[in-house]
Amino acid sequence: MDFDLPRDLVDYLAELDAFIDREIVPLQAQDDNERFFDHRREWARTDFENGGLPRPEWEALLAEARHRADRAGHLRFGLPVAFGGRDGSNLWMAVIREHFAARGLGLHNDLQNEHSIVANNPFVLAIRDFGTPAQRDELIQGMLDERVRLTFGLTEPQHGSDATHMETRAVPEARHGRAGFRIDGEKMWTTGMHTATHCVLFARTSGRDGDARGISALLVPAKAEGVKVEEYLWTFNMPTDHPRVSFTNVWVPEDAVLGPLDGGLAIAQHFVHENRIRQAASSLGAADYCVRESVKYARERKPFGEELARNQGIQFPLVELATQIEMLRLLIRKTAWQMDQMPKPQVEKQLSDKVSMCNYWANRLVCEAADRAMQVHGGIGYSRHKPFEHIYRHHRRYRITEGSEEIQMRKVAGHLFGYMGPNRVAASAAA
Repeated sequence: MDFDLPRDLVDYLAELDAFIDREIVPLQAQDDNERFFDHRREWARTDFENGGLPRPEWEALLAEARHRADRAGHLRFGLPVAFGGRDGSNLWMAVIREHFAARGLGLHNDLQNEHSIVANNPFVLAIRDFGTPAQRDELIQGMLDERVRLTFGLTEPQHGSDATHMETRAVPEARHGRAGFRIDGEKMWTTGMHTATHCVLFARTSGRDGDARGISALLVPAKAEGVKVEEYLWTFNMPTDHPRVSFTNVWVPEDAVLGPLDGGLAIAQHFVHENRIRQAASSLGAADYCVRESVKYARERKPFGEELARNQGIQFPLVELATQIEMLRLLIRKTAWQMDQMPKPQVEKQLSDKVSMCNYWANRLVCEAADRAMQVHGGIGYSRHKPFEHIYRHHRRYRITEGSEEIQMRKVAGHLFGYMGPNRVAASAAA
């Protein structure tokens, strides 16, 4: 067995680091852009007088970084060659995301709004795989050029993890001689709605509450009549671009249906495993950063004339975190590599428990690492002059989003006890 990273991947990490140092670090340093990353970051990023939305100058800076990365050939790395990418694998994407997060806060990779110079772009592949030819022609190039932005309308005020009980309805209705659907309902956490051109809205089109079948995905123009942002939810980590949106007597033509009618939940599941493994890698990298910074500080800090690091009360908690980081890194990379060895439908059947293990444990681990870093650094660690409070506030949400850790633990349990996954038949026979 060979646990070394492929030589070409190591070389690409070096290429990315050189690009960051050459293009992104100077951009972050100019025009006081450091205010978005130093102790002023939350104030600088947030338009508190405008619903808590991201300030336009902050989003413009992120866009400039992405444009530079796109010109250099990095932004679309994870996409197929046909879309200007390099067919980046799950393993490569996981290693890259860990590497970026381990560098600390910076314009190269700010996951508060899923920004990175190596982008994820899950909607591009969803439209490729589920869209009609007309939808692909209309949306894909626009998304690549950032003229088209999609947001995701799945969660509802009264229905979070269980989407099958959603109350939003889409009923057939013809208008102006065209067949279509009337939509009524409400969605929560419709992230990015303030700049979106379309919302991928999930609504029940048939069946009963609780049925997985009967939910459809519809492409709703963000400015369509009857679409209203009711409020922006202020969160632990500001700024916010997470609104509650109502849809009242909204009409779309029948060609707005994305994917199979009544089979829309397949789209919601389309990129969940790729997202989870990459997000787990980001949490791992951030946890590693917190531990390394704590070790460095503990060696430099000398209360009572002796290194803080001499105290076992400092050493042992960091030893435990470092041990978990090493073990988790192996599981993430093994799982990502295994994902690359099989078609996507098989990942759900064979590996979804391992992906969930990686994700929920990484999200928990980074919160523990950030908290420990604050403790080791003392008062300055609690301040915003260190990045640990920001890391904690950002990554804490991933214990809820992308599938709460309880939902993911339930997935692991389903595989472990044979209620789902490759052991299901054997377990059923034994029972």
